[in-house]
Amino acid sequence: MIQKLAVLGVGLIGGSFALALKRAGVVGSVVGYGRSRANLEAARSLGVLDAIAETPGAAVRDADAVCLAVPVGALPTLLAEIAPYLRDDALLTDVGSTKQDVILAGRAALGDRIVRFVPGHPIAGAEDSGAAAARPELFHGKSVILTPLPENRAEAVAQVSAWWQACGAEVTVMEAENHDRIFAAVSHLPHLAAFALVAELAERPEAALFFKHAGSGFRDFTRIAASHPEMWRDIALANQGALLDEINRYQEALTRLRQLLEDGDSAALHALFERAATARRALTSYLDRL
Repeated sequence: MIQKLAVLGVGLIGGSFALALKRAGVVGSVVGYGRSRANLEAARSLGVLDAIAETPGAAVRDADAVCLAVPVGALPTLLAEIAPYLRDDALLTDVGSTKQDVILAGRAALGDRIVRFVPGHPIAGAEDSGAAAARPELFHGKSVILTPLPENRAEAVAQVSAWWQACGAEVTVMEAENHDRIFAAVSHLPHLAAFALVAELAERPEAALFFKHAGSGFRDFTRIAASHPEMWRDIALANQGALLDEINRYQEALTRLRQLLEDGDSAALHALFERAATARRALTSYLDRL
């Protein structure tokens, strides 16, 4: 049982985490801190928070559990701010989409308390942001990746895993480097591709005409371009190396596709599309859960 949970960054993910634990009956009170007072007031009125803290330090003081739900670029400063106020037995986790940079920030700021920091990444979300978008069922049936540190005690990892399981999530453990490599390909690159396409079309003189006639394929492919710009800027920079590798692979694939078009190679185009369609259909049952 969590007596006091501090949520730093009370948006879709942090707010949903608090609501899910409340619904599960495993948290006593939730105090939140964030940059927007209006968002925090909304969170309190919606029952996400029981109290609002004026500073990050005030939020974590006396908390036995801390959820760091801010953009990954903000974590180094935030961790340094809260470190002096943490209880010795406080257990911390985060929800960042990159892990190696988060771990480096944790080591720099937390010192010996790093043993109580278990990094995590819930594979859930939406284009909507803010406390008003939070919902307790967000993580139900979704995957949560934990990337424990060598210093973490088994009971700390088990406790953070139990929190996410109480939210209805399925927990997987992997190494941070492997996590960042995988998500560069299946999450970060698709977001950058969608951002790039929408931005390029928006800069055309006839952008309104193009968007007016866009169909469901454009809608589905570019849905994620409506995601939080600050969060995705930080993710892109944090996972720069792995993401550049994936961009290079994608550019090579597009170059091969362009050559097939220039050559008018119908058979090769059909074979490529068939391979992709077969692979995508095989994923349908899994992706329908996301």
